[in-house]
Amino acid sequence: MNSRRQFLAQAPIGLLGTIAACSGGDKQAATGSGSAPPPGAPPTFGTAPIVGPEVSSSTFVEAEKLVQVEMTRADREMAANSWRASMAALYERRTGPRKATLEPELVPATRWIPVGTAQHAAAVHDHFNRTKIEAGPLPASDTEIAFAPVTKLSRWIETRKLTSERLTKIYLDRLTRFDPKLHCVITLTGDSALAQAKKADAEIAAGKYRGPLHGIPWGAKDLLDTAGIATTYGAEPFRNRVPTVDAAVTKRLNDAGAVLVAKLSLGALALNDIWFGGQTMNPWLLEEGSSGSSAGPGAATAAGLVGFAIGSETQGSIISPTMRCGVTGLRPTFGRVPRTGAMTLCWTCDKLGPMARSVEDTLLVLHAITGPDAGDLSTVPVALDFDATASVKGLKVGYFPAWMKEAPATDVDRAALDKMRELGMNLVEVTLPNLPYDSMNVILFAEASAAFEELTLSGKMSELKSQVVDAWPNLFRQARFLSAVDFVQADRLRRKVAMEMDRVMSQVDLLVVPSLRDEMMVISNFTGHPSLTLRAGFVQVAEARSDWAPDPAHPVPKFSPPRRVPHGVTLIGRLFDEGTLGRAGIAMEHALGVAPENPAGFQ
Repeated sequence: MNSRRQFLAQAPIGLLGTIAACSGGDKQAATGSGSAPPPGAPPTFGTAPIVGPEVSSSTFVEAEKLVQVEMTRADREMAANSWRASMAALYERRTGPRKATLEPELVPATRWIPVGTAQHAAAVHDHFNRTKIEAGPLPASDTEIAFAPVTKLSRWIETRKLTSERLTKIYLDRLTRFDPKLHCVITLTGDSALAQAKKADAEIAAGKYRGPLHGIPWGAKDLLDTAGIATTYGAEPFRNRVPTVDAAVTKRLNDAGAVLVAKLSLGALALNDIWFGGQTMNPWLLEEGSSGSSAGPGAATAAGLVGFAIGSETQGSIISPTMRCGVTGLRPTFGRVPRTGAMTLCWTCDKLGPMARSVEDTLLVLHAITGPDAGDLSTVPVALDFDATASVKGLKVGYFPAWMKEAPATDVDRAALDKMRELGMNLVEVTLPNLPYDSMNVILFAEASAAFEELTLSGKMSELKSQVVDAWPNLFRQARFLSAVDFVQADRLRRKVAMEMDRVMSQVDLLVVPSLRDEMMVISNFTGHPSLTLRAGFVQVAEARSDWAPDPAHPVPKFSPPRRVPHGVTLIGRLFDEGTLGRAGIAMEHALGVAPENPAGFQ
């Protein structure tokens, strides 16, 4: 019979049990005389029936190397002698005899709540004011129409200068023609898209205009469930997965009248840009990947194949392809947009957000998908306060001086900082302590490995195309040996970092940072702060960029002369203050004047 203490110990115990189960030994635990305890004796740890493979002190010698702890010889012998009666049974959930199935939709009992969330938790009415300018005459060229931002497309559709059916056919044609170059489409939804478009046109003709996304074709990163349409996660084991229910974001976009034209590629299981159909390429530089994991949304949006797309980010998966493909990406505050019906990688970090060709486009999409959902316990009811016409003068913009002077910052980043000053924003130097921020990735790897445990333990991870050291199959296997104690300590570090960010953000309205600065990418994803990445200029590259660790056997292409490619900067906002990000981003977009240029070869 399991003791009370055994039951309480079902909380994660850590690495050593998993390692110990892999080795043998011949010592048994001392479990007492075996006689019945006297009446009133409490249950104790270390007296459970002996289970699991035998272990020895040498098992712990090897395990110590993985977790970088050191025990004395006597400590090891005691641990080995008692392991099978104290810790081995804690793995019964997956080793049996009473195995417990954990359904994919089952979320952990604990959840991440960013510092400052409570003060925003009261639901109030949105204050949302888009620009009022006219879109102008409809271009004669289908290509010009295809590359137009949603701000213009929506006005043309609303005034019936353009039909959703015509626009949908333009994008379906472009998706078919250009996908062989980009490898960004997993599933084309032609028939259903045309049916949606015709319905949108009929509603608009009848005076039932739903709003700025009505009739606008869009693409979904293929981790967002779509009823009756395959959602593959970009991974071989899920190629034939067809959900029966729409994700919450899918449903909200359907309700807004948007037209789904394609399920777009993602690196397998949301890592980088290689999926079962190949590598998704950058429209600006076809010799390099589009970056990931929102690879398809970045490439398709940049090449004018969709009006907008939905991407996701756990750590850089909106920011990186947005910057490389020269589009605009908005990663919302953790808890603003529901992940119900989206693939889980990391329960406490995953976020869904729009990728588009202008800053205001991303706010229009965010407005349609924001708000809590019963299926996502992390979502909170918060208003979206956005005024596209409001002045940015006087906004306090924090920046890290040292970061702006060294890689990955470029002259484009520094020029953007100067442009903000010219626009009347006040630049404020800020600092963060020198902490081991990457240590928080214990949480990411542990949660991701848990999310795909069955795939890992069954051996189906071997079906994925990428089997290099920095791909998920190897990382998920390694994550089995992370310490649960270190997981808890990483979670405590996360709270410490969140408090530091709360301190910094209390001094400013927003931050401007080099988009790929590792510290801020890690920090802001773990603390849940929103980000807006937008094109700020162009740089020259002498070799292709890659999301993957260097591989001497497969060197990246080099260019002489160097190639010109877009480069973006990232704004970090206060929790649930995407409106200020949008306001500042629109001002920068107009002042910098580099957003309208499109990649060559996609006419």
